[in-house]
Amino acid sequence: MILIKNLVLRLPKKNSRKGDNGVLTVVGGSKKYHGAPLLAINAASRLVDLVYYYSPEKLNEKVMASMKASALCSIFVQRKDLFACVKKSDCVLIGNGLALSESNKKLVNYLLKAFPEKKFVLDAGALRLVDLNNLNPNVLVTPHSAEFNALFKTKASPEQVLFQAKKHGCLVLLKQGNCFVSDGKKIYYNKNGNAGMTKGGTGDVLAGLCAALACKNSLLASAKAAAWLNGEAGDYLFKKQGFAFNALDLSNALPIVFSKNV
Repeated sequence: MILIKNLVLRLPKKNSRKGDNGVLTVVGGSKKYHGAPLLAINAASRLVDLVYYYSPEKLNEKVMASMKASALCSIFVQRKDLFACVKKSDCVLIGNGLALSESNKKLVNYLLKAFPEKKFVLDAGALRLVDLNNLNPNVLVTPHSAEFNALFKTKASPEQVLFQAKKHGCLVLLKQGNCFVSDGKKIYYNKNGNAGMTKGGTGDVLAGLCAALACKNSLLASAKAAAWLNGEAGDYLFKKQGFAFNALDLSNALPIVFSKNV
């Protein structure tokens, strides 16, 4: 196993224009889990120029108003505009807060089959809906241990991360105490992070960070960097305030950690 320590990422050029530094589409959210995609968008919006957001479920007006106020840099899109937004995007994140339904299952797998050249990050609900036959080298899956067990029908371990990535021709980021990342050739791990990061939503922050970085970097470089930066943000907060931080605090700490290490 290889320890993640040197981050090599593409940074914005001084003469950049809007759109040059990443366009991301996020598909997720439901009446029950409307906060999850917001956490992903909050993290991603620090690094990309534009985020399109599509929720398969119609949310009530109060929830929508709250979401729009919290995601100022994102554009809410309708189903009829989704495919056009995916085409414009450098990467697509699917699954945060996504409900388990037959229609969502069809949507997840249709997008993967319709856009095989597009980079995808699959998290949370999408991991329960994806057909493993639709995984390819442009897909990164980001399960925690229980999601890994359900997705690949085997117990999560570093060895299985490497094996499943190779078997399915995709990339895997296993979220746990130490994150493990593999492209099926090598396996990488990080040693930072702490028990304060077990709180709900921290995985959504990590997924959003992965997808944002993937807009202008390889999926492997993005997964490695995201795992390390997320853990480092958690450690930064722990030094300041112990375990008393939440997922939004983690997302808000990312720019500080990013500026010091990239």
